[in-house]
Amino acid sequence: QVQLVESGGGLVQPGGSLRLSCAASGIIFSIYPMGWYRQAPGKQRELVARILSGGSTKYADAVKGRFTVSRDNAKSTVYLQMNSLKPEDTAVYYCNVLYGGVDNWGQGTQVTVSS
Repeated sequence: QVQLVESGGGLVQPGGSLRLSCAASGIIFSIYPMGWYRQAPGKQRELVARILSGGSTKYADAVKGRFTVSRDNAKSTVYLQMNSLKPEDTAVYYCNVLYGGVDNWGQGTQVTVSS
């Protein structure tokens, strides 16, 4: 059974930073692409960043240059370093892995950017 557990969210002022973590279990973590998504109130869930098993990354235009996704295969953990945060980054952030043809999601972690 796949389990994804996010942590690291919180309240931060505009311009601040946060680092999200997602610990995975139930999969051979190193061979799977991992994704970070977010969902703001009243909006659809959207892709923020993705990292492939080999380390290649992809970012949404809205976060390029500010967010960095990375992975530690030894710890089965994917990270999202978020810098220069803006109020529009406020959302619930979810970790994702496509496993066995099924999208698997964590419970999400709230990020609120406000002064």
